[in-house]
Amino acid sequence: MAEQGLHGDLAEKLLDWYDAHARVLPWRAKPGVLPDPYHVWLSEIMLQQTTVAAVRDYYIKFLKLWPAIEDLAAASQDDALRAWAGLGYYARARNLHACAKVIMRDWNGKFPSTEAELRTLPGIGPYTSAAIASIAFDRPHAAVDGNVERVIARLYAIKTPLPAAKPEIKERTQSLVPPKRAGDFAQALMDLGATICTPRVTNCQICPWTEHCGGRKAGVAESLPRKLPRLKIPTRHGIAFWVEREDGFVLLRRRPQKGLLGGMMEIPSTDWGAKPPRDVRPPIDAKWKKQKIQIEHTFTHFHLKLSVWTTVSSQLPDGDYSWVHKNDLEREALPSVMRKIVALLMG
Repeated sequence: MAEQGLHGDLAEKLLDWYDAHARVLPWRAKPGVLPDPYHVWLSEIMLQQTTVAAVRDYYIKFLKLWPAIEDLAAASQDDALRAWAGLGYYARARNLHACAKVIMRDWNGKFPSTEAELRTLPGIGPYTSAAIASIAFDRPHAAVDGNVERVIARLYAIKTPLPAAKPEIKERTQSLVPPKRAGDFAQALMDLGATICTPRVTNCQICPWTEHCGGRKAGVAESLPRKLPRLKIPTRHGIAFWVEREDGFVLLRRRPQKGLLGGMMEIPSTDWGAKPPRDVRPPIDAKWKKQKIQIEHTFTHFHLKLSVWTTVSSQLPDGDYSWVHKNDLEREALPSVMRKIVALLMG
């Protein structure tokens, strides 16, 4: 009973702090206004593995293009990928578009409100389903992202390294969720981690939970959560082929729908392997010039080094290739690594 009372006290203190210090974010409903599930879902998908600063402009752009879910569902996947280009983790954009279509087809344009139902939708996993259910529908679910993991690990002085600590952190967080204002509690916890209990600095003197924080009392707060050492990521190599026609059009290729950068447009390239390719087969037979530049880009699981070959030709290879004028490349759904090539060759 005493523990339940403590949990209620912690929730109340956090909500009081949130009422006074909540961040103003474009996707966050104003006090007293019911959240729009479409806005909550869109922001949560965009915020996966990305910062608020990076997402803000993309979110505003998406809402201008597609103010409601039926608008996004009616758009093409290419349009969604173009609008997403530069935000990274492009499977999110494909799933976003697919999810909009499923909601229009199977749910009459209305988001399901339970965590279990939300989890059946494309691109919505355990965290996102809990976040949407709590923020949009005020259901008492613990939405545990990186910020929340850090706060809870410090609050309870959880020294087990991540990811092994995740189940305990989830259980601890769930025990704190109040029966009312669950959505505000979820956002308050995220804000606390983003503005007070930050990765490098613990502003304990202004934290609403400072008197209860086990990590602070033990003097280990800034070392939590603990993480296993990162493995060194491998390096892959490849060659990108810049084919330009005399009238200024550039050859692009669409990547397969499944896999890394699925469905995105790219400058054609070799496969990306552990060693620089030896048996090089360009997309067309032409007189190629090996440029002295090298493109480098780091993905989540590997680092990529691309050499660049260039030629002038009007041949269109068989396959999913197309010509796009140089002036229109900015509007194409090109991932960041390909935009680096464009910037270097057109700079």
